[in-house]
Formats: sequence, structure tokens, C-alpha cells
Amino acid sequence: MGELTESGVVDAVGKELFIGGKWVPSSSGRTFAVEDPATGRVLCEVADASPEDGKAALDAAVAAQADWAKTAPRERSEILRRAYELLNSRVDELALLMTLEMGKPLAEAKGEVAYAAEFFRWFSEEAVRIDGGYQVAPNGAGRFLVTKQPVGPCLLITPWNFPMAMGGRKIGPAIAAGCTMVIKPAEQTPLSMLALAAILTEAGLPAGVLNVVTTSDPGGVMEPMIKDGRARKLSFTGSTAVGRKLLEQCADKVLRTSMELGGNAPFLVFDDADLDAAVEGAMQAKMRNIGEACTAANRFYVQRGVADEFARRLTERMSALPLGRGTEPGVVVGPLIDADAVAKVTELVADATSRGAKVLTGGATVDGPGNFYQATVLTEVPRDARMASEEIFGPVAPISVFDDEDEAVAAANDTEYGLVSYVYTNDLKRALRVSEALEAGMIGLNQGIVSNPAAPFGGVKQSGLGREGGTVGIDEFLETKYIAVSL
Repeated sequence: MGELTESGVVDAVGKELFIGGKWVPSSSGRTFAVEDPATGRVLCEVADASPEDGKAALDAAVAAQADWAKTAPRERSEILRRAYELLNSRVDELALLMTLEMGKPLAEAKGEVAYAAEFFRWFSEEAVRIDGGYQVAPNGAGRFLVTKQPVGPCLLITPWNFPMAMGGRKIGPAIAAGCTMVIKPAEQTPLSMLALAAILTEAGLPAGVLNVVTTSDPGGVMEPMIKDGRARKLSFTGSTAVGRKLLEQCADKVLRTSMELGGNAPFLVFDDADLDAAVEGAMQAKMRNIGEACTAANRFYVQRGVADEFARRLTERMSALPLGRGTEPGVVVGPLIDADAVAKVTELVADATSRGAKVLTGGATVDGPGNFYQATVLTEVPRDARMASEEIFGPVAPISVFDDEDEAVAAANDTEYGLVSYVYTNDLKRALRVSEALEAGMIGLNQGIVSNPAAPFGGVKQSGLGREGGTVGIDEFLETKYIAVSL
């Protein structure tokens, strides 16, 4: 695309709705602004979909469903493979676009583009491996045939913190399974999804299979589509509070649902752990995406014998992190998504310190334009602090001390959430005991990153329903059909 410039990558992206294979303006003519969280300036205006636009997008998905379901698995596979290759060939411009609208440093944005592409590669391989079965009936008088078919038109809702990867994690299996879809990206970060739609079209995805509606009124646009009855599945990544509302709406038409909701990840460090590895894992688990991740370590529980040394090493690492606009070389701590996010982190830190927590580094906002908060380490964080039960979604690491294994597991499980837990220990028996005892859908055992397209991602309790990725990810978009045959 020639010389890579900020205005160039923004101008290259479609700003309209993508419905039925065409770029169209909102029926109301309205638009809304997309802002750079590092500067507060408006990057561009994009179409602001109305409920009527949502219906048009669903109409297009429904119209395309029958033909798309009949498409050969190999053809669906090759479309995904081409999309994978296109994403990797344009990583620089896509990463810059993501950094501009979301704020994460360029290095992380490039990593996310590669991560999104991997979902397309993984599900390109799964598309041709959808299986079934043939079984003799127990009485020998008949046969059972089992097949899997696409669930039908899907509604997909993605968050702002991973604007391209979460799209890939939902779109990939839907395409592989033979489902059409309407996707609504977060209003803060629509540009990455609009760029992804263009890439999939270039890769050969037929008109109507993917439809994108950008809107500043997500509830007003999505609820009519959910209650319409023609969509057969909803997949949502976002807060538990919104997930509960969507489940209520889906109940009326008994829509199949996948929910990847909030997290409150504990990070357990036992006194026999490799402290160098534990600190490195803590930096990954806490600072990935500036702490704005549902998998982010939210509560650090460290055994008393190594607590002071762990805190010292973590503070040394956190205090050295360069802060600034994500486009600047070497920056690790970019801006939070908006002013509300900064206010929430500020409130949580103030609450903890008012209850006796001590600030070892950071603990404050940054003057000037943009939504910045310093990388922060707190110690002596009491169990009744708000951040012990609420997602921080920012660069804050609160440390508490424990004495024994039972106490650590009890503290870790003392939450309504159960997405991921992290455990650092060199004792194999303890590693297995604790991993099995922790109430979480995923465990990072001596590693600080668990996300992988080839592994099942999801939580228990109020962290969600279903799994994305892995060999089970495509099953969320398939229905099992049993055919009884009498001999």
C-alpha cells in the first residue's frame, strides 16, 4: 500500500456497513467517531447502524445460509487459508490500524494479527475434519447414522480489547462449519473488523456469509436480531453483566449460545517455584494488552517465604516499563481504552490503599492527553479490597501473602469467575493437586500465557459457556443429527 502512514491505514479501511457483500451507509445516515485513546483525537467517522440495518444484515445472512451450507468443506477451508496468508502479508498496516484505534503497542498489535491469522489456519484444517458415525443398534435390527450440520445463521459480538483476534476466533469456526453470520464489533474499535471483512472478501468469501454492523447502540441493534428467531446461535465475548442480559434475550427463541465472559484470574506462586520464571510469567499474565484482558492475572497470591523477593523483582520489572503512545518505539505500556477505564483503575487502587495496601511503584494517572495509567505494584492487599473481586482491566498487580496450599486454593476460588488460573511450583504432585482443585476452565502451569488457537478457550462459573478454539471450537457451530435406519 506504499508508504505506511497513520492517515493512510485509516483511509484504506471501509467506513460503511458491510451487508450482503456490499459497503452501504447506515439507513439513518448517522455516523459515530472512532478515537485514538493515546491522544483523544478523532481518527474517522464510521456508519452508525440502526435496527433496520441490523435486520438487513440478518436478511442477507439468512438468504446466503442454504447455499453456503452446501459449499464443499475443502472450498471453505481454502478461503480460510487464503485469509490466513493475506493477514500475515499485511501485518504492518493492520497492526498500525489496531494500535491507532485501541492503543496497544505496535509489537503487541503485530502479535494479535498473527494470533487472529492462526485461527483461520487452524479452522481451515478443521473444516475438512468434521466427522460423524455409523453404529450397529444394540439389538442388531438397525443402524445409527450420525452427522453434523451447520447450526445456521449466527450473531457474533466481539470486544474492543482484541478487536481482530476475537473476530478470527468466532468467524473462523463459523466459516469452517458452514454458517453465515452477522458480526457487531465494539464501537471503540470497529476498524479492525471492517479491515478483516475486506480481507475475507478478497479471500473469496461469498456475499452474505459475513455481514458487519457497526453501531453506537448495540442493544438497540442486536436485541431485535436476537428476538427475530431466524438466527440460531449467538456468540459473545464481553462482560458477565452484558452476557446475563443476552442470555435472557436468547431464552425466548432458545438460541444456542457461547459466552466468553469476565475473569478474575489468580496467580499462585509457591515457595518452591523458580522465581525468575514466576516473575517472567507474571509480566506476561499481567501486562499482556496493558492488563486489558479477561485472562490477565488479577490477584497475585505468593507464599510467605518468597513474597518479599517476588514483590521486589516484579516491582523492578514493572517500574522499568516504558509508557507512551503505542506507535512510539519501545513502548510497552500504552493507553487504556477510554477515560472510564482510567477512572475504574484509579478507584480500585484508591480503595485498596485506603484499606492498607502499599504502593511499591506507580499508582497514579499520567498528565497530558490520552488515557494513561502507570504500571503499578501493590502489596499487603487485603482480601476485602474491591480489586480482589472485580476485574482491574489495567496495569495493576496486587500482591497478597499465603501460608499453605489449602489457603492459596481457597483464596483463588473465592470468586464468581473461573476463566483462568496461574500456578508456579516445581513440585509435580502439588502442581497436579492444585491444578485439579482450582475452579477454572484453563490453567497456566508454570507459564503466563494460555491462549492458543489449537487449545479450547473458555471458563466455568460466571466466566462463560462453551469453548472457542481447539478441536471442540467448531462444534459450537454444528448441530448433531441422528438418522435411524431399520434393516
